[in-house]
Amino acid sequence: MLRLWALKQRLPPSQCRTIRTTSSARAATAAAAKETTAPPEWTPNSVRTGLIARKRGMTAMWDDHGARYPVTVLQLENCQVTANITTVRSDGSEYHAVQVAASDRPEKTTTKQMLGHFNKAGVPPKRIVKEFPVTPDAHVPVGTTLSAIHFVPGQYVDVIANSVGKGFQGVMKRWHFKGLRASHGVSVSHRAAGATGAHQDPGRVWPGQKMAGRMGGKRITTQNLAVVRVDSALDLVFVRGCVPGVDDAQVMVRDAKKKMTDAAQHNYAKGLFEKILPKGLDSLPFPAGTKEMAKALPPVIAAPTLRRSPFLPRE
Repeated sequence: MLRLWALKQRLPPSQCRTIRTTSSARAATAAAAKETTAPPEWTPNSVRTGLIARKRGMTAMWDDHGARYPVTVLQLENCQVTANITTVRSDGSEYHAVQVAASDRPEKTTTKQMLGHFNKAGVPPKRIVKEFPVTPDAHVPVGTTLSAIHFVPGQYVDVIANSVGKGFQGVMKRWHFKGLRASHGVSVSHRAAGATGAHQDPGRVWPGQKMAGRMGGKRITTQNLAVVRVDSALDLVFVRGCVPGVDDAQVMVRDAKKKMTDAAQHNYAKGLFEKILPKGLDSLPFPAGTKEMAKALPPVIAAPTLRRSPFLPRE
């Protein structure tokens, strides 16, 4: 994480232990200990929760060298934690997840079952509810409002959403077939798929054959997108490149599985501590970036340009 998040907290010196204490004194001591307990810190083996954002569209930005690059703007809409899930599997292992909901909706359009669930969590009704697998140390208190600073400029994220539906398409558009010749010797079948199966043996079309059909509208994960800017005042996250889905679609954003989570655990096990996080990052907001944390940071934080200038000749 950037240096801005490395806020050192000093704990008060421990007081002398008393021999006899009353119930009220014990309660006060427990409350004071709870307040002075240091917050949990991120470790390379930790897996944080993701966020639910809305894709607002694409634009362009310029780095410190003046090079232009495309970005996608993702905005959080009152993203809150509604539950912490712990399930014991049949083999005895435990499954931990954080349930997140976003985008407020009226109570009259919410089912009674979900309305009771939201009331139990102490949050207003939401339009979308998703859960993200986490490690046991990454649970977030129910009702916490997440902020855009959950993601640090300079890190990588994965974006999950339904791709744009393109309807029924032929094999050339759907599977990038070359097609037949458009000149001599070819009848009116320039964009045809050609043969799809054999004659007597096997006498059928094999499952999975690339043919014409409905294209798009599937769950797609775009991996390893760099976070270039975070606006905590408007809850905007700027990621480099394009993400699946139409504008104003709900998308799920999480730490990059390959470049962040798996790479951190792999380098930590090998003792490569300087390669645990991307260059320029020290840690990550843990267990999550909240609205309270955003108040102590600048409203807009941008990632520095780490690559060389594309306008200078190579040596």
